[in-house]
Amino acid sequence: MHLTRFDINTARRDSRALLASPQKLHAAVLASFPPIVDGTGRVLWRIDRAEPRATLFIVSPHRPDLTHLVEQAGWPTSDRTWDTRDYQPLLDRLDIGQQWAFRLTANPTASRRKAPDSPRSQRFGHVTVAQQTVWLLTRTERLGFTIPVGEHKEPDVAIRSRDNLAFARQGRTVTLTTATYEGHLRITDPDALRTALTEGIGPAKAYGCGLLTLAPIRHA
Repeated sequence: MHLTRFDINTARRDSRALLASPQKLHAAVLASFPPIVDGTGRVLWRIDRAEPRATLFIVSPHRPDLTHLVEQAGWPTSDRTWDTRDYQPLLDRLDIGQQWAFRLTANPTASRRKAPDSPRSQRFGHVTVAQQTVWLLTRTERLGFTIPVGEHKEPDVAIRSRDNLAFARQGRTVTLTTATYEGHLRITDPDALRTALTEGIGPAKAYGCGLLTLAPIRHA
C-alpha cells in the first residue's frame, strides 16, 4: 500500500474546476494508474482544505503517477510534484491499545424504505452534527477502535467541516452530504483497523469519502 500527498495550486482555473467536481477528481485520481487487467484494488482519496490551500491524499495498492495533475493543477515549472510513501510500515505498527489522532471525511447516511409497504430502500444523508456524530460512534467497534472520552466527558471527536455537494454524473445530478471528523482513537482490533484504512469507511468512496488517516498524538 502507498500513501500519496499532492498539494493543489488553488490559484489555477483547472484546479478550481477539479475541486468543484468530485466526479472530475475521481477520474483524475484513477488516471494516475495504468490499466491493469486484474484490477487495481481499492483506491481511496480525500481533499483536505485549509484556505487557501487544498491537499489531495491518496491511499492505493499501486504507486501513482500524478504528472498529469502537476500539469493541470500543480506547479509544473517548479520542483513541487507529489510525495508517495510506503504505507505498509505504519500498517504493520498498529497494535491493541495504541492511541492515534485521526481525520476522516465521510458520507454519513441511513437507509429507509421508500414507502411503508415497499421492499426497496433509499439512502438518505444525515444532515445534523448530532446525527453525523452518532453515525461514526456506532461504527467504531467494527472498524477496530474506540473513541476515548475527552476532558469534558464527551467522545474525543469533532466535526470540523460539513458540506452538501451536487455535481453531474452521466446526465443526472448526484448529491452528497459530507462531514470531516477529527479526534483521537484507541485501537481494539488492529486487523479491522487496517481494513478500514485500506478499504475505506462508509459510502461514496469514489467521490472522496471514506479515507481515514492517522497521525501521532501531539502533547502540549
